[in-house]
Amino acid sequence: MILKNRVAIVTGSGSGIGRAGTLAMAREGAHVVVVDVDFMNAGETVELIHEAGGTAESLVLDVTDDDALEAGIASVVEHHGRIDILHNHAGAQVAGDLEQVAIEGFDKSWSLNVRAHFMAARFVMPIMKQAGKGVILNTASSSGVLYDREMIAYTTTKHAVIAMTRQMAGDYAKFGIRVNALCPGWVDTPFNEPFIAQMGGRQAIEAYIADKVPLGRWADVSEIAEPILFLVSDRSSYMTGQILVVDGGETVV
Repeated sequence: MILKNRVAIVTGSGSGIGRAGTLAMAREGAHVVVVDVDFMNAGETVELIHEAGGTAESLVLDVTDDDALEAGIASVVEHHGRIDILHNHAGAQVAGDLEQVAIEGFDKSWSLNVRAHFMAARFVMPIMKQAGKGVILNTASSSGVLYDREMIAYTTTKHAVIAMTRQMAGDYAKFGIRVNALCPGWVDTPFNEPFIAQMGGRQAIEAYIADKVPLGRWADVSEIAEPILFLVSDRSSYMTGQILVVDGGETVV
């Protein structure tokens, strides 16, 4: 087990890619703290991990609430004495171009997709520095390395996550802490509903993916979980400040 006895915090892990990543980490021996704003979703993820023979606990909070996030991370340290992995995954997709996007939607995107990542990393960093090691993985998106039509809030925040990741990595490598970003492409989860609606429905998005993605299909969450496992484990021990794009080839055409 490549993550045996490690403690991992994963935000936004009540469903989709976040859930798949926690299942992979738990399978490899990590104790996973499932952070999600939805009590039921967090509980379901924990139950799935337990059913598979792993260990996990839920931490229900809104990651944009600084006080709740700080207290939650402190409680993990108090109970386990360590935090080896932080995967900042919680995020939101808000549709609209410059003129159409709601200002509240843009602000929500920034708060959840960027600022919450920043704050969680800020809260775990002293723990990792004291330990002399640690891994932070920030979920960005293929939208962080290319143009994503009429999605200015989402694209802006995902580009920002990449810049923030590189800055963190450069600043904290001397403490033995690695920071990388994951950029998934089209993954078949409910997360994409805003863009699907904007595109005109499921048939339209299927045609779009078939045309734009060289592999011609969505990814399954399991195909993103394995890259997550690679980035948070010692399999990527000489990797920091890097951006791993998992998108079926969309960004190469």
